[in-house]
Amino acid sequence: MLLERFYDDDLAQASYLIGCQATGEAMVVDPRRDVQVYLDAVSKHGMRIVAVTETHIHADYLSGTRELAQATGAAIHVSGEGGLEWQYGFDAHLLHDGDVVTVGNIRVQARHTPGHTPEHLAFLVTDGAFADEPGYMLSGDFVFVGDLGRPDLLDEAAGGHDTRFQGASDLFDSLRTVLLELPDHVQIHPAHGAGSACGKALGAIASTTVGYERLHAWWGPYLAADDREGFISELLDGQPDAHAYFARMKRENRDGPALLGSLNELTEMSAADALSMISADHALLVDTRKPNEVRAGSLPRALAIPAIGKTAAWGAWAIDPEREKRPLIILAGDVEHAEHVRAHLIRVGIDSYAGYITSLDGLPTVTSATVTPETLTDLGEVFVLDVREASEYAAGHVPGATRIGAGRVLWETGRLPTDRTIVTYCQSGARNIVASQALRRAGIPVIELAGSYLGWVRAHQQIETAPAS
Repeated sequence: MLLERFYDDDLAQASYLIGCQATGEAMVVDPRRDVQVYLDAVSKHGMRIVAVTETHIHADYLSGTRELAQATGAAIHVSGEGGLEWQYGFDAHLLHDGDVVTVGNIRVQARHTPGHTPEHLAFLVTDGAFADEPGYMLSGDFVFVGDLGRPDLLDEAAGGHDTRFQGASDLFDSLRTVLLELPDHVQIHPAHGAGSACGKALGAIASTTVGYERLHAWWGPYLAADDREGFISELLDGQPDAHAYFARMKRENRDGPALLGSLNELTEMSAADALSMISADHALLVDTRKPNEVRAGSLPRALAIPAIGKTAAWGAWAIDPEREKRPLIILAGDVEHAEHVRAHLIRVGIDSYAGYITSLDGLPTVTSATVTPETLTDLGEVFVLDVREASEYAAGHVPGATRIGAGRVLWETGRLPTDRTIVTYCQSGARNIVASQALRRAGIPVIELAGSYLGWVRAHQQIETAPAS
């Protein structure tokens, strides 16, 4: 049996290829939307993809299930659990608790594990050539290394009302009736790692075992004591921000993301042609340089999505393709860089591109307005906007700052004043340039705090440590 993991550091997301070497058949679980990586893998191993599935309706990226099925002719298998509200809107084989998909000598059994979402499935994998019992679990967003999938996203991203409590209780039951019924040796391969917003304390290593989690995970004592209420309270406390774009991902993944097909190579544009399109408001420039390079000079109303590790998430913070219909022009070092950026942005449904440019030479640029910590008071009464996570804010923030996370601020501009100067900051400045450029493009002038919060601390300025109200 072949079990290969494909990890996207940008979204901290893992997908898996399960292959039977005896028959050459393979199945992909939780694929991302740029599917060439899976096609390359089966070509290398001399296999063919016969089935594609996913553990649940994802909120943090667009699924490549339909895309991969179109490219290979593979059968689609998705959850039929969770009730009418959580049924997929495209043709597929529906899986229920206990159903099995056979891939050569490999048995992949679906287990209904509600909690993170009502329809969630985990997959127990049995290598029939060597064993007659499962040795592996592809746990999706059910169990992570050292943590569990958050049960509050339906409230935060799908319009639910207090569904988190039922979700947390369901997760308690899923652990008890599915996970803890398995032998300790069963390996757990989750769909996310450290840095994902789908949990609050995910481990950075790739996999774990049922036995290790039983002994060491934070939830073990609650299950051992049958303390449901304590478990629910601990699980719901301190979850990270749910980014605003998660609601769009949920809808599109349920209904079926648009199919991309073969992508054409991006075309390099002249600076003059790019400026003409942008000036006529027929295209939008995405500046992918480092934050301080953007601050030193970029086109007016350009967006900043630094290509330094979180391109997909930051792109979805700044661009809502349901509202922004203009194609993008990518400022990148070369065509490979531009293609890399596009590959990451299509993972969150940003699909329209006019081309790319490699330089702003000869184009009119503007510098970003900044203020130093020492001169902030010179601006008079200001509205200080902290775009970090709640935990960062609670650990220390600029006195009087209001927190709206960078992943939500463009959707919550009604909370911003119109009668005061707005000064923004994050921890080191990377998230801040994404948020500030998006606000400027939306017509909200902002000034960035030079050095962001770390600059404030280095300048020995006063801090507050109370949580956001």
